[in-house]
Amino acid sequence: MDQATQIQQIAERTERLLLRHRELQRTNALLTEQVALLAQERDSLKSRLGAARARIDALLERLPESTSVAPAPAYRKDIDAP
Repeated sequence: MDQATQIQQIAERTERLLLRHRELQRTNALLTEQVALLAQERDSLKSRLGAARARIDALLERLPESTSVAPAPAYRKDIDAP
């Protein structure tokens, strides 16, 4: 194999590597953007969850200390049957 052919092959491989590198950079930028958006969404959901918990805690505080609820009567097939 002569030197010109070898240099040409190295140049082609280098061009392919550079192209692949640019593709990976674009992919990485898109993934980084996606991670940032997901982190923002996660933070928003955490905030909403915290607010919902606070509202539930406030509602629980408003409940009376003890409530006595009579248990529902048990269903007996032999009594209720016609």
